[in-house]
Amino acid sequence: MPLHILCVRSTVLDESKRAAFDAWYSREHLPDAVKSFGALHAWRYWLANDPAMHLAMYEFPDRASLDAANEGEEIKRLVKDFDRDWPDVKRTREILVLAEDWHAR
Repeated sequence: MPLHILCVRSTVLDESKRAAFDAWYSREHLPDAVKSFGALHAWRYWLANDPAMHLAMYEFPDRASLDAANEGEEIKRLVKDFDRDWPDVKRTREILVLAEDWHAR
């Protein structure tokens, strides 16, 4: 079964706020989101070629679980909390479905 990932892209334009954002996301938001979504796994990245861009990815067992998390009441609460704590940070959500997994041998 292909991986189903919810990807949240956040743009933290103010460089002086990135360390605080990183700590908040790590200590508060990511654990809350994983638990609230029922995600199997989560990853976070800062883009090396765009230091203002933060990505959080949440893995789900199937599309139905991802859709339920992305459209449910818990995401509304998480969005409200995010907006309260980081009103200047813009974000988007994308749904990724694995098309291929290829490994060099």
